[in-house]
Amino acid sequence: MKEDKTKEQTKKRAIQGLPVIQPYAAGADIGDTQHDIAINNGTSGLIVRTFKSFTEDLREAVKWLIEEGITTIAMESTGVYYLPFYLMLEEAGIEPYLVNAKHVKNVTGRKRDDTDAMWIQRLHSCGLLQKCFQPDNNDRRLRTYVRQRKGLVNRCSDEVRRMQKSLELMNIKVHTVISDLQGKTGMQIIEAILDGEKNPVNLSKLKDPRIQASDEEIIKSLEGIWEDEYLFTLQQAHDTYFFFQQQIKDCETKIYDHLLNQTAMINQGDITSEQYPTTRKTKLKKNQYYFPVTPFLKTMCGVDLCQIPGISESHALEFISETGRDTSKWKSSKHFSAWLNLAPNTKITGGKIFSSRIMHKKNKAGLVLRVAASSLSRNKTPIGDFHRRMCAKYGGKGACVATAHKLSRTIFCMLDKREEFRMDMLLESQKKFRENRIKQLEKQLARMKHVA
Repeated sequence: MKEDKTKEQTKKRAIQGLPVIQPYAAGADIGDTQHDIAINNGTSGLIVRTFKSFTEDLREAVKWLIEEGITTIAMESTGVYYLPFYLMLEEAGIEPYLVNAKHVKNVTGRKRDDTDAMWIQRLHSCGLLQKCFQPDNNDRRLRTYVRQRKGLVNRCSDEVRRMQKSLELMNIKVHTVISDLQGKTGMQIIEAILDGEKNPVNLSKLKDPRIQASDEEIIKSLEGIWEDEYLFTLQQAHDTYFFFQQQIKDCETKIYDHLLNQTAMINQGDITSEQYPTTRKTKLKKNQYYFPVTPFLKTMCGVDLCQIPGISESHALEFISETGRDTSKWKSSKHFSAWLNLAPNTKITGGKIFSSRIMHKKNKAGLVLRVAASSLSRNKTPIGDFHRRMCAKYGGKGACVATAHKLSRTIFCMLDKREEFRMDMLLESQKKFRENRIKQLEKQLARMKHVA
C-alpha cells in the first residue's frame, strides 16, 4: 500500500508544473489605451505594470524591460496597436513575439488585462508560444504601399458603380450597350453629358470604331430623362473617380521609388533606366502599373515568378509584398501553404478524421493565389489541366483552393532554391498521371468484361 501511494505522489509531482525554458521572458496584453506587461520577480511570483500607449510611455516600458534583463516578450493584440511597441523592442534588442489570440486564451475564464498578461508570460516562459509571421521593415513598407493602391483600385470600382447608378436612374442604358464604362467611349460620353450635351445623335458620334454595337442601338441607349439631381450625383462620382486615379498614380510612384532603392541595394548601386524603365512600351491595361514590375521582381527574388501560369505582375508584386522573399521563416512548403490557409485544418480524434475544412481566416497572400488560380479554367498548360480536374472533383471553389495550393508550393521552391520555373517538370507529371489513369481504366474495363 505504501509503495502504491509513493507512485501516485511521484506521478502528481511530475505533472504539477512545466519546466521554465526562458526565465527572462515577459508577457504583454496590448490595447488601444494601455499596455499591461508581466515579468518574473525572480522568486516564484510575477510583477505586472500598466503603461499608457503614448510614445513616451512606450519608451519608458522598453527602458524598464531592459533594466529587468528581459530578452524576449510575447504580446497579444487584436489590432494594429502592437506595431509601435514591436518596432521599439526590436531596436532595443528584445525579441518580440506576436502571438495568436486563440493560442493564449486564459483557461481560468477570468478576463482581465493583468491576468491575461500573467498568463501570456507563463506560457512564453515555458516555450509554449509560436511567433506569428512579421515582415522586415522594407517588406512592411512595400506592403503598406501595395495595400493602399489596392484599396484605391477598389474605391475606383465603387465610383464606377455609382456612375452606372446615376445613368440608370436617368434611364440611360449606355453602360449595358458598351462592355466597359471606364473605357475611352464610356468616359467621353459621360464627360460630354456633364458638359451639357443631351442630344443622343451627337453623343453617339463619340463611339470608338472598336465598339461592336450599332449606332442605332447606342442612340436608343442615350435617350433618357435628364434630372438635375442625378446629373449632380454623376458629376460627383466622375470627379471622385479621377481623384482616386491620381491617387493611384502617386502611390505607384512611391512603389517605383521603393523598388528602385531595393534593387540598387542588391546591385550595389548599379541600375540603369533601360533595365528598369519608368514607362511601358505597350498600351496600359486596366489597373496595370504604369512601369514594368517584372525586372524589379526578378532582381529582388532571383527568379521570374511571372513565368508561372496565372501569375501576373500585379499578383506577383502583391504576393511578395505580403510574404517577403525570405523562405527560412517557414520550415517547408507544407508549412508555407498552411500559413497561406490553402491546406485543410485536419482534426483527428480516436484515430479518425472528423474534420478537414479550411480555417475561416483571412490571409491576403493566399487570396492573391486564389484569384490567380480562378483564371486558369481555360489555360492550356498542365496547371490548367489540374485546375479542370479539381473542378470536376471538388467544384469551382475547391478547385481554386487546390490550384492555389499547387501554386504556393511552386513559388516556395522557386524562392528557396533560386530556380526558374520549368514547364517540362509539369509535363512529365502530367504524362505519368495520364499513364496511370489509362492503367486504371484498363483494369476497370477488364473487371467489367469478367463480370459480363
